[in-house]
Amino acid sequence: MFHDMGLTPKHSSARERFEVDGANAARDFLRSHRIPQADVDTVWTAIALHTTPGIPGHMHPVVALVTAGVEMDVLGLTYAEYSDAERSAVVNAHPRSKNFKEDIIQAFYDGIKRKPETTFGNVKADVLADKDPTFKRGNFCSVIRESAWSA
Repeated sequence: MFHDMGLTPKHSSARERFEVDGANAARDFLRSHRIPQADVDTVWTAIALHTTPGIPGHMHPVVALVTAGVEMDVLGLTYAEYSDAERSAVVNAHPRSKNFKEDIIQAFYDGIKRKPETTFGNVKADVLADKDPTFKRGNFCSVIRESAWSA
């Protein structure tokens, strides 16, 4: 439940990616409840990597599960793999707003707009590009070419 806490003002730092902010909030909560450090580390990793496609599926099952849940809920990547009854049961327990797709994009934007540099190299740059016509996306090749190295 902590995976998007970094989007909220209470848990948002000035410079970290929202995923790291959420992972830090979960870590602090779990430590305050004396959860074993190995479990804290697993949860931290799961939340920190939940928007990093292609990696979590090769990690601890909890890490993989958090990402799989986000990918189904937000992106609908495995929608067809679930029956109507299964999807209805989840939505009945955790209702989606009428305009969930636009609402979640807006929530992402609201949570990251003040620190656009944290979107370099991740999918949240797409959110800023969609919502802010003045946003200039970072470019990995430009960073290499503009580095202090002579060659």
